[in-house]
Amino acid sequence: MKSITALFLLFCFLVPSALAQLKFAFYGPSCHRAGSIISTVVANSFRSDPSITAALLRMQFHDCFVTGCDASLLIDPRPGRPSEKSTGPNASVRGYEVIDEIKRQLEAVCPGIVSCADIVALATRDAIKLAGGPSFLIKTGRRDGLRSNPADVNLPGPTIPVSASIQAFAAKGMSVNDMVTLIGGGHSVGSIHCSLFQDRLNDPAMDRSLNAQLRNTCRAPNDPSVFLDQRTPFVVDNAIFGEMQRQRAVMRIDSNLAFDGATRGIVSSFAQSNSLFRQRFAQAMEKMGTIGVLTGRAGEIRRNCRVFNNGR
Repeated sequence: MKSITALFLLFCFLVPSALAQLKFAFYGPSCHRAGSIISTVVANSFRSDPSITAALLRMQFHDCFVTGCDASLLIDPRPGRPSEKSTGPNASVRGYEVIDEIKRQLEAVCPGIVSCADIVALATRDAIKLAGGPSFLIKTGRRDGLRSNPADVNLPGPTIPVSASIQAFAAKGMSVNDMVTLIGGGHSVGSIHCSLFQDRLNDPAMDRSLNAQLRNTCRAPNDPSVFLDQRTPFVVDNAIFGEMQRQRAVMRIDSNLAFDGATRGIVSSFAQSNSLFRQRFAQAMEKMGTIGVLTGRAGEIRRNCRVFNNGR
């Protein structure tokens, strides 16, 4: 018991210290072009593929919710050395080439300065704005992690009960409001493969017309995908919360959020006000970006986001 208490107290002292080292315009003196380079690469990618917003949102969530926002998800597996990228939940994460291009350009002008973890956070922020979502400032100064182990990956799945989802988010310091905001906001863009929502198709409460439409799409071979938000699938907005209330949510967790006693009020408030959703989504994204961050002398600044500097 004493060791657990000591560890908890150590955590309490270390976390505020780490967050205190994150600051706005961290790269101003050392790489003043960092922001413009990141914005340009993301904008170019968005023009050719608007779904990149969904990809980057998912990438950041899957990174931060494992060992913290340390770019450990970006490490490539090697023979005899699997990484977080090797696991099933991360198999469909994409957008790595955008991060690679940003890193390539930054290394050309500011070698060894900008972390991959900060690139992910800033690129996702820029992609959200391009997709009609809120603009917000992000403190930077994250460093890249030195560990990427598939055993660490324990991400909430699409059929997780609301109570279990609340616990998963609480373990990362996120509130119920944060959870609803991030799940809904993240699912306001992007798509999902048919194999991942078969349980929802068997739900008699689901909107009949949508159910028929989805069943028809899912009859095609090779596990096709469908939009998560049927109204505005490329826009980060509050439309999906109204869809949840009308039983037009594709994923089980989205549907459950609209009717669970702990979350239905939050869903209703977002469905009624896009401005409220935008405000809370910006706050929740900023908060998520501070989970488990490494700063100061911890971690490293990778030269290649896919490989540890020592080549491990």
